[in-house]
Amino acid sequence: MHQEHLFVLEDSTHIAAPLERVFQLSCSLAIVERELGMRPVATPDITRTSGLATAGDRIRWEGWQLGFWNYHVSLISAYRPCEFFQDTMLAGRFRFFQHDHSFTAAGAEVLLKDTVRFSLPWGWAGQLAGRFILAPHIAALMRRRFALLKRIAESDEWRAYLPHAA
Repeated sequence: MHQEHLFVLEDSTHIAAPLERVFQLSCSLAIVERELGMRPVATPDITRTSGLATAGDRIRWEGWQLGFWNYHVSLISAYRPCEFFQDTMLAGRFRFFQHDHSFTAAGAEVLLKDTVRFSLPWGWAGQLAGRFILAPHIAALMRRRFALLKRIAESDEWRAYLPHAA
């Protein structure tokens, strides 16, 4: 990976809900499916297609993004319950894609911070596409994800995604 071609996007939000709830909702494949408009697909090397992602899971996402059929295979490459998890692309359209999810209790709220790092193939054309198309698109997806998680976690809607939680 060439560092000069690496895009880094960061964003954060505060969610007024218990830390464990926010963490588990962030691991919910059903919520990711809602936010991305892509669905988890079973293949022989995939370990999870529903429920909550956890350490070592491999998930294949398929669906339309920016008018193109897309796929993305992620590995949950780091996982510390209620603190942090990371998904790293194993296969897909990017040269490199990694998404960090950090959780910090802040009184009655949780500070959720996301960092996305990605690079694209295609040389200068990939740089232009990254800068003017994908970076703004991914930043908008991050904001949409935060709004969705906040709405679900701060209402009773969370019970639909975590039926066994108290």
